[in-house]
Amino acid sequence: MLKKLLEKHFGFNSFLKGQEDVIHKVVEGQSAAAIFPTGAGKSLCYQLPAMVLPGMTLVVSPLLSLMKDQLDFLQGNHIPAARLDSTLSKSDYNAILESAKNGKLKILMIAVERFKNERFRSQLQKMNVSLLVVDEAHCISEWGHNFRPEYLKLPAYQKEFGIKQALLLTATATTQVRDDMCAKFNIPKNNVFVTGFYRNNLFLQITPTENSEKKLRLLQKIQKAPHDPTIVYVTLQKTAEDVAAFLCEEKINAHPYHAGMDNEKREQIQNKFMDGSLACIVATIAFGMGIDKKDIRRIIHYDLPKSIENYSQEIGRSGRDGKPALCEVLANRNNIHILENFIYGDTPEKKSIFQLLQTIKDNKGFVWETQITKLANELNIRVLPLKTLLVYLAMEKIIRPKFTYFGEYSFKYITEPTNIISSFKEERKQFVTAVMNHCHTKKIWTHVDIQAILDSYDTDRQRILAALEYFEEKGWIDLESRQAVDVYDILNQAFNIDDMAEKMYALFKKKESLEIQRIHNMVGFFESDACISKRLAGYFGEHLTKERCGHCSFCQSGKAVLPTTTELKPLSRFEYKKITAEFTQAVGQQSSEVNLTKFLCGIYTPVFSKLKIKQLPYFGIFESYPFLEVKNWIARAATSQPSV
Repeated sequence: MLKKLLEKHFGFNSFLKGQEDVIHKVVEGQSAAAIFPTGAGKSLCYQLPAMVLPGMTLVVSPLLSLMKDQLDFLQGNHIPAARLDSTLSKSDYNAILESAKNGKLKILMIAVERFKNERFRSQLQKMNVSLLVVDEAHCISEWGHNFRPEYLKLPAYQKEFGIKQALLLTATATTQVRDDMCAKFNIPKNNVFVTGFYRNNLFLQITPTENSEKKLRLLQKIQKAPHDPTIVYVTLQKTAEDVAAFLCEEKINAHPYHAGMDNEKREQIQNKFMDGSLACIVATIAFGMGIDKKDIRRIIHYDLPKSIENYSQEIGRSGRDGKPALCEVLANRNNIHILENFIYGDTPEKKSIFQLLQTIKDNKGFVWETQITKLANELNIRVLPLKTLLVYLAMEKIIRPKFTYFGEYSFKYITEPTNIISSFKEERKQFVTAVMNHCHTKKIWTHVDIQAILDSYDTDRQRILAALEYFEEKGWIDLESRQAVDVYDILNQAFNIDDMAEKMYALFKKKESLEIQRIHNMVGFFESDACISKRLAGYFGEHLTKERCGHCSFCQSGKAVLPTTTELKPLSRFEYKKITAEFTQAVGQQSSEVNLTKFLCGIYTPVFSKLKIKQLPYFGIFESYPFLEVKNWIARAATSQPSV
């Protein structure tokens, strides 16, 4: 039966390894996990069951914009699928919600953050969802390489919205991560399917390369077959721009791709790469997740990847057609400190953690409301680490997340308010009248005073919101919502601030140490004195019987040794006062050793954005220096400065 459905809906006459086993479990009504390498067909494990299950399949992804290829594939096979994201027009967004509610949609893709959205939550209650699919499921594990704090709430969302089944998908889960993520969703071991990570069509090449030789080596590789689809991975956005410009000067059809570009530009580049009109993309890791281009012949790491997991995921995008593909790392140790500095930049200062705990302790009442971006600016903690900190505090049972609501609702009238009121009778008419009486129009937009409605009429917030959504569905108003507010229950205010701040800080330092170790594990892996393919498979729990694969650089030419070629000017040669004076003056009371270190190492923090610190001279002057060395140099230099 499954093979007939496969051919009917997708035109395939056979399953890839592991697919049928996973699909069988899901169609039977069970939860499951698919641990397949990149390009091994994880997506079909939910796409086919979606056509069989009675309700809709809800797919959660950390990078929704990069699921475009999956959506194009589904729509190309006449499968009703859609995604909700910020690029949609109002009418398109509402049309998708309507299709999801009336059962016309079989697959809906969302970002995990949308579960907190008050308006989406009210709509989700009206949808019949059979299956929750968690893409990149390793993000739920703190032991994983890309931990996302919002993912920890997914098991609770599954229960809250009564979704009976879950399917976890990932390409990069070690045994520890696999066990962790499946335990969180109560998936039994016999419903976890691992197909192996070894790919015999990929040639894994580690090429020790000095920085001065990189561009020429890259050019030589690409010139051998200039039209072969190629992804060149770099660490920094400016490197993507620089390398792409160099290749274009050498008549290679290349384009940069990174998170600093607007969505429309990135989508244009991706489309050109997919249709073959663009041969080479020079990209940060923002590119690649979710794309399904089968004929990528080369993945070249111009800079070191962030971890073994990232390396595995990125090379897995090549050779999906089963034909030979080259995966080469132009390797040296020069940008290791840049990778490390990104990690140090995510560790909040202890005083910032203390400040947050003080805010919670001083809160009057047991409900705490906050706007994440505003709070991040106040505490000078980046948004993702701040979300992680809030999850840690929830795990300590100090706070409990409730929901996210919008602080401001406003709309434009499409029909007269008297017409809206006259559409209802009896008590409903009284309620709608109360709503309209507390909507205040200024020129075009009408502001909804929710608190005034609650004060004047015996109702609740949810009914007001449902009414506004209904008015929009009927085409009477054009509704907008702004200023997302996260609401938490405060469960405990009796904690010791100093002790709890120390405990939270220790968790971040442990996480920092783990991430730093990942980088060094990766360097050790590239300098391996054994077959690279065998070691890569072993890292993910797959044990190959043969000692040599025959298609990696170790098997062909032996162990690689990564050079360190950049000679850095000693920190003692820099004039402390000269390079720090403008920064210290600009940040005022926000000045600290850690903030100054981040400034000199070119690491973004919220306060830098607010004060436009990146525009100051000397921002990032120590980008290639070890973070801790710079911090120690600042401590020594600061104490030796004459007091004023």
